[in-house]
Amino acid sequence: MNRILIAEDEPRLSSFLEKGLKANGFVTTVVADGAVAALMANDEDFDLLILDLGLPGKDGFEVLNDLRVRGQRIPTIILTARDDVQDKVAGLERGADDYVTKPFRFEELLARVRARLRAEPGTAQPTVMRAGNVVLDPRTRRVAVDGHPVELSAREFTMLQTFMQHPGQVLSREQLLSHVWGYDHDPSSNVVDVYVGYLRRKIGAARLETVRGAGYRFEP
Repeated sequence: MNRILIAEDEPRLSSFLEKGLKANGFVTTVVADGAVAALMANDEDFDLLILDLGLPGKDGFEVLNDLRVRGQRIPTIILTARDDVQDKVAGLERGADDYVTKPFRFEELLARVRARLRAEPGTAQPTVMRAGNVVLDPRTRRVAVDGHPVELSAREFTMLQTFMQHPGQVLSREQLLSHVWGYDHDPSSNVVDVYVGYLRRKIGAARLETVRGAGYRFEP
């Protein structure tokens, strides 16, 4: 099981990242200080670092520089609001493996995390997901029901993938908003209900059960 260090000083965002990554099978540790992040990333056995640039103590560039000077090659994804080309170039030249700007969508960050971990020896490749007669392939972004291909939009695909990762488990609207639309979602939106309706029409209404007052449950 991969361990991920999250260096982020915005509590709402760090909580969002931690919940989303844990839901996808990762073990996470959150730190809000750059100096602490540099020490932990160098001394402890983490598989990947998600690094904000605007950290107190030491900024992200300093953290990254400290790690690389010490020979620490932990895969690092910079996650920052700085979208200037010079910052991107500086981050990559100092040894970052990827650079993601805020606002972002969780499914994109998750794909980048998995891509970096796949580059490390011994990390398993993503596999085809099966739940009853529903088959979902994360690599090809294809879905089939009863052996017949089903065309899904990007949001529909991500929502179905989230449900299939938690078969039989009740997922709240808040959880689905966070996983599919990202941390900048509008909690009052009915977009989850709308997309559940889309999925029901495409994969079968009986597979997505409404749990009154709680959310939805995928029953393969």
